[in-house]
Amino acid sequence: MNEFNSLKLENQLCFPLYACAKEIVRKYTPFLEELNLTYTQYIVMLVLWEHKKLSVKKLGQYVYLDSGTLTPLLKKLESLALIQRARDSNDERMVIITLTEGGIKLRKKAQLIPEKLGQCLNISPDEAKTLYTLLYKLLADSKIS
Repeated sequence: MNEFNSLKLENQLCFPLYACAKEIVRKYTPFLEELNLTYTQYIVMLVLWEHKKLSVKKLGQYVYLDSGTLTPLLKKLESLALIQRARDSNDERMVIITLTEGGIKLRKKAQLIPEKLGQCLNISPDEAKTLYTLLYKLLADSKIS
């Protein structure tokens, strides 16, 4: 056995995770272009569609992004009239994100994207559920509190 076997690309868990994530995002692209969204903007909108109103900090916890990454993304969504940002009246340090009418309407247009993407993947629903479970197990250390 080669002493550097552990350094082979085929033995790295990180590589298939990275490559699959990149390829799945690529598969999302044509569907998201119809909505004028990037993948990262889409995942932010998914969280906002679910929660309606969140602080930037809490939103960042859901999507695993820091405020430095979120701020330009949120400015873009605001320029598209999908969200509104405002300082919290109880704590001026906090910025609260809410959906606009345009953001709410976009949800209807996005409704079929998960199904369309599922048709692009060559795995069964059971395999998808197993993969989902395993990936969230890996994320458990970063769990939202």
